[in-house]
Amino acid sequence: MKVILLKDIPGMGKANEVKEVSDGYARNYLIPKGLARPATEGEIKKIENERALKEHREDLMRKRSEEILKQLQRKVHRIEVKAGAGGKLFGALTGVALAEILSDSVGTQIDKRWIELEKPIKEIGLYDVKLRLPGGVKGTVKVEVIAEQKE
Repeated sequence: MKVILLKDIPGMGKANEVKEVSDGYARNYLIPKGLARPATEGEIKKIENERALKEHREDLMRKRSEEILKQLQRKVHRIEVKAGAGGKLFGALTGVALAEILSDSVGTQIDKRWIELEKPIKEIGLYDVKLRLPGGVKGTVKVEVIAEQKE
């Protein structure tokens, strides 16, 4: 009997997969426990359509993320901050601040969760900031932290 899994079942498969199981296992265990439902032709087509749509969305998201990363990598992003003697910043640059600055730079919203900083930036200098964008796109962006010019 073919069934559609409603939940991930270790050793059998993941949710929304179509599996062939014995009639007794399906009727006496999987279906009553809410782990699966009988697979009809209509249900199978519906799942295939949903899977194709999901893959299409993920592909679009990956392409958009690659475009954003290319825009960000085109230049070195300069950030002026208040700094004291010896190049120490007053405060620190975190993922939130970097996300705002990078968003303004490319005109696209950059989420703070995309920025992977091991620790906040606390000194003047050139940094490689790691990004992990939606769709599994990874890359680095150059950020130069410079002291504000006093007037």
